[in-house]
Amino acid sequence: MSSAPAPKQDRARVTRQRILEAAVESLAVRGWDASTVSVIAADAGTSRGALQHHFPTREDLIIAALDHMFEKRAAQMSGLVIPDVTGETRVAAVVRTVVDLYLGSLFRASLQAWNAAATDSALRDRIRPLEQKFGSGVHELTVHLLDVDDTDPHVRSLIQATLDMARGLALADVLTDDSRRRRRVVDAWAAQLAAALATPEG
Repeated sequence: MSSAPAPKQDRARVTRQRILEAAVESLAVRGWDASTVSVIAADAGTSRGALQHHFPTREDLIIAALDHMFEKRAAQMSGLVIPDVTGETRVAAVVRTVVDLYLGSLFRASLQAWNAAATDSALRDRIRPLEQKFGSGVHELTVHLLDVDDTDPHVRSLIQATLDMARGLALADVLTDDSRRRRRVVDAWAAQLAAALATPEG
């Protein structure tokens, strides 16, 4: 017995999801200017008219794609699992995990959005709270995984330095495969971070 066709709203939801995925991937691969409505529609396997049924303008599409992208990045955080280890080994595992959060197509798509927002105040106003929310989430996650006191200014500055390093390493990876150098930097910083967290500032 054949299954019944999917309800119209379910098909619409699937199409919308496919369009958003295509938009994020296009931003990451092609960049901001080349990610046109027609190109994204083709990538999503739908018509320009069908795309515009969901997103009447390119701005509607891009903003929705950015929302989708930040939701995916948040989902990455919630699904993280750190090995059951302690001491410097745990600090190293946490640092590697945080750095990995900033690698890949989602970060590259974010970077394209930042570049466009630098000269577009309306887009910047839309992106800033999303980035702040994601940044706060990564900060809180790092504090939780390291099990440290974030009210201590010394600890807080160390956590922020870790996140700044993670973003910088992700940026370096955009132009070339930086994995070998990145491993050395991450290992070196993890050792320093473990020592600093174990030694109260005085």
